[in-house]
Amino acid sequence: MASNIDIKATSWKLVEVGRVVLIRRGPYTGKLATIVEIIDHKRVLIDGPSTQEEKTVPRHSLALSHATLTPFVIPKLPRAAGTGPVRKLWEKEDIDNKWASSTWAKKTAQSERRKNLTDFERFKVLRLKKQTRYEVQKANAKIRASA
Repeated sequence: MASNIDIKATSWKLVEVGRVVLIRRGPYTGKLATIVEIIDHKRVLIDGPSTQEEKTVPRHSLALSHATLTPFVIPKLPRAAGTGPVRKLWEKEDIDNKWASSTWAKKTAQSERRKNLTDFERFKVLRLKKQTRYEVQKANAKIRASA
């Protein structure tokens, strides 16, 4: 009586050494870092050696409530690794480019761009949306008329 059961791994993002996090609060808001050591159930030690100078995050303690776990993990990162090894593995895994190509980062960049539009630019967006809506409605009417 052997049953056929497929066991699937969970898609949970675990708090683990090597997990890349997005900082949500504090002076480094919006920057990426990786978990280097787990201090306790509420705090972790992070380090963010980004390849772009303006996106680096110095090693410090961070409350998990101020971080969002991303799907990216740096595999085989030793516990409490120094900034040098973390930087090498960060570059080897190409975390910055993976993040930039993710839909999450693209949506964030789009909303930032929208937030910083001037009044005239918002007006131009409104006009373009109206034009596209008109063209779509015209095409739909043509299809309905032929059917």
